[in-house]
Amino acid sequence: MRCKSLILGCAGLAFTPEEKTFFSTVRPWGLILFRRNIADPDQLKALCARFRALVGRDDAPVLIDQEGGRVQRMGPPLWRRYPAARSYLEATSGDVAKASALASIGSRLIAHDLKACGITVDCMPVLDCPVDGANDAIGDRAYARDPEALSHIARGAAEGLLDGGVLPIIKHMPGHGRAMVDSHYALPVVKEDRATLEASDFLPFRTLNHFPIAMTGHIVFDAIDPSHPATTSKAVIESVIRGWIGFDGLLLSDDLSMKALSGDFSQKTEALFAAGCDIALHCNGLMDEASEVAAAAPELAGRSFERANSALSWLDRPQTVLDPVEAGEIIDRVLALQA
Repeated sequence: MRCKSLILGCAGLAFTPEEKTFFSTVRPWGLILFRRNIADPDQLKALCARFRALVGRDDAPVLIDQEGGRVQRMGPPLWRRYPAARSYLEATSGDVAKASALASIGSRLIAHDLKACGITVDCMPVLDCPVDGANDAIGDRAYARDPEALSHIARGAAEGLLDGGVLPIIKHMPGHGRAMVDSHYALPVVKEDRATLEASDFLPFRTLNHFPIAMTGHIVFDAIDPSHPATTSKAVIESVIRGWIGFDGLLLSDDLSMKALSGDFSQKTEALFAAGCDIALHCNGLMDEASEVAAAAPELAGRSFERANSALSWLDRPQTVLDPVEAGEIIDRVLALQA
């Protein structure tokens, strides 16, 4: 079944008549959900099922940002509160192996929540390494400040999602930890030399390059391409992401509605595909913007099509049995230590 190289948002709790026509005509590869789209489990499950019916693919991915901490779209009272990524290392007094095990339990429990509602992809783990003075856009969303420790804990988090039948997305490739401004509102520029970046920012992505999906960061690396952020930089994608990092999975852009990218939506969409991204992400659910993105996006084909199918095949791997009560008690203890 044909589809466009797109992941789009929708405006509310159910598809409007205009959205139904748009989604059934455009047939984006995936849908991404936010708090505006969530009321209760039954409504959420129905929304996911309706999306798949509109695009004509039972395996069409539905995504969400459910990291824990301040980035959690499904929350109390209907769903559990989850710790921020940094909490796992703090709760174990710096024991990386124990932190990884806890992060895996937390992610497995998140997968239990998501899968029950029809959500199959979670936009985590964050692999960005914060540095002193960086903008707090990453902050406690990072598992650690040391790249090797971060990689180990993030691996546990990603494996926990997979154990529950949900695909992880490693983000924000090739690293957002040095950003001094929030790319939701402005374009960050990193001036460190490439050797420094390879030893720190880029390293977790290289360590976890076998995972099936990654998301770019809207951030300029002066040492590689001073003119374009990673999302629209052919040099960064070819030399760093596909090159030094060695990632050959499905590469999504970060949200095109963020202010870091310049140009109109057609120009931004064309630029990211020309640079080497496989899928364009547009999140805010505004139809006028989404229509521009859809018009400029290609059909999912060739190597991108193969990567997309390969990513979805990871959902076929065996899942672990979860005792949600026992797992929830463990996560509650992590939260209690941070209170």
